[in-house]
Amino acid sequence: MFAGHFGVAAAVKAKTPEVPLWALMLSTQLLDVVFVPLLIAGIESLEPVDGGGYGAVIIHAHYTHSFISALIMSIIAGLIAWRIWGKRGGIAISSVVFSHWLLDLIVHRADMAILPGAAGNFPLLGLGLWTFPMIIIVFELALIIFGSILYHRSLVPKAKGKQRKHAIAASGLMAVLLTLSLVTSVLGG
Repeated sequence: MFAGHFGVAAAVKAKTPEVPLWALMLSTQLLDVVFVPLLIAGIESLEPVDGGGYGAVIIHAHYTHSFISALIMSIIAGLIAWRIWGKRGGIAISSVVFSHWLLDLIVHRADMAILPGAAGNFPLLGLGLWTFPMIIIVFELALIIFGSILYHRSLVPKAKGKQRKHAIAASGLMAVLLTLSLVTSVLGG
């Protein structure tokens, strides 16, 4: 789902030019950035499922990908961004961080906790779209196309002369990179 997350970041960039693209890209992956050290430490884990393919793991990320943890991380990131890029930037960053959890809810198998550490033994959440590879590929592609179009529309019409050529190149490069992130997810998944 990396590509879809990045597509969201590109779309939000179009509406919040004051926030740097790197900050939006990092924000959309913040839950996974925090997940990596916990994975290495053995606190969270990945469990392959039969059949392989795209999204062929159950992700035991009960701390980083719980509903409450995602909400807390999005609030903290939003408050930091608010200090740097103002209220609108803070809301954008907070929303992008939390969008990761919402998109994961759609694609993950039932492996997402409500409370950190799966406390309370509540049912794990996930709609399991990953079990339908062609549907998820189309879903991610739609997010990429949407993000690329909005990003292009935010850059190109405002640019004049030589800057217009740079804006077209930048938006084209963004579309290519987003598409490559999907290709690598599908082939590597």
